[in-house]
Amino acid sequence: MFETFTYDLPAVLPQAARDHWAFMESNSAAAVMQAVCPEEWADIVHVLSTYRLNPSSWLKAGGNRGDIAEQIDEEFAKRGWRETRLDLETRGILYLKSGEKLGELPPVYQEGYLVDNFKNRIVLDVEWNAKDGNLDRDLASYRSWFEAGVISAGVIITKDRLALLNLARRIWSDYQSTLPAEQRSARLPIDLTTSTVTAFDKAQMRMRRGVMGSCPVLIVAATEATWDGLPYT
Repeated sequence: MFETFTYDLPAVLPQAARDHWAFMESNSAAAVMQAVCPEEWADIVHVLSTYRLNPSSWLKAGGNRGDIAEQIDEEFAKRGWRETRLDLETRGILYLKSGEKLGELPPVYQEGYLVDNFKNRIVLDVEWNAKDGNLDRDLASYRSWFEAGVISAGVIITKDRLALLNLARRIWSDYQSTLPAEQRSARLPIDLTTSTVTAFDKAQMRMRRGVMGSCPVLIVAATEATWDGLPYT
């Protein structure tokens, strides 16, 4: 795996975004997107610079996606990104040495899956609380699409599970201290202890295995710094 750090360059990713998320990239993904898909990169920078975790939306049960993934997807939808299925069809066209067309081979059709957000040549999935096997599917698909020449890069937004677990415990404890003793509960309203869901460490492991091949991929993870600083209410 060719790990790079172009997201650390202020000219690529402003501090307003850089300081509030954790990152990992392959093949200079951030710089590639800035260079070849500047409008889409500007959308990503805007969302990362402005979106913050609010405890009242975050600390609640929500199934595989929940409010956080929906909120992030909505921010991209406002900028023209769409949930899209990307399929591939490969055709073999035969020519004689003279240049005369001889015929075609039967096409090979490859069905894709619905990516959360697609615009121009960038795919972006928000893997907040799904089974971690989704990451294998995402990265393998990015590789296939990149090698076919139909995308320039892929992005996955997820969470740093352990960092957010520590943060959730602090916020929840502060909230509980405002309640009468008989109403208090130490149990978090969400489960951040499960290690088989999508998270930053799971994405990093797969990136280091090279699942994405030569496709430029940027992993973005919410951390304690992504919190908006407000209490749980």
